[in-house]
Amino acid sequence: MDKRITLQDAAALLEDGQTLALGGMTLYRRPVAFVRALLQRARPPRDLTLLAFTASFESDLLVGAGLVRRVRTCYFGLETYGLAPMFTQAVTAGEVKVIEETEASLGFGLRAALAGVGFMPGQGWLGTDLLKARPDVRVIEDPYTGRDVVAFPAITCDVAVIHALRADYAGNVVLGGNLAVDAELAMVASQTLVTAEEVVEKLPGPVDIGSISVTAVVEAPHGAWPTSCYPRYPVDGGEILDYSEACPDGFSAYLEAFTGP
Repeated sequence: MDKRITLQDAAALLEDGQTLALGGMTLYRRPVAFVRALLQRARPPRDLTLLAFTASFESDLLVGAGLVRRVRTCYFGLETYGLAPMFTQAVTAGEVKVIEETEASLGFGLRAALAGVGFMPGQGWLGTDLLKARPDVRVIEDPYTGRDVVAFPAITCDVAVIHALRADYAGNVVLGGNLAVDAELAMVASQTLVTAEEVVEKLPGPVDIGSISVTAVVEAPHGAWPTSCYPRYPVDGGEILDYSEACPDGFSAYLEAFTGP
């Protein structure tokens, strides 16, 4: 099966109110080309829930553009380049709701979805105030040991977008290291879209994500820029720093230039 589509067709699949999961890690292998195409739509989707193991430059663009209402991530920032300016401003103003997450809650939540159950038990968060911030996360008794465990609710998403090093026509994917939770996101999403530096007719294997989890594939060379895609190219620190210094006051001008022809 040939799953190749255009970047614009991929961006058109996301609808208002859906949960969008973005793959990659911090400033590495983020689906920036997809985010740009999404922002170029005549009417971009609104009221999105953004799900990411870590959120960074590409996520900050979506928040700044007013497309995001809820965020689920254990980190949102630009690493050594500073805070994520639009996220910081939006949360301070009460315009974006933060659903408190940690590595444990995201990991257990994804595991629950993969197992087809409503929750996954673990010992993370016991004895912390995080339980007060998330009343939907409950403490239950382990029926075998009698000890308290935390029941982390399953986490799913409508659309997952992952940038990869290589993919083939059928949707087999090589991520190229630092897998983050991309394979898990691909399996729990209703639709998984993969943008890749290179799309070939058939990958010889091994692959990091199998075609059964992938809805569509887009060839997008340099599609993670200004974040990195090892070993193709590093982080463009100058661009990230320019963004950090320009925003939030200069966000509109930056976005216009970034999404322009």
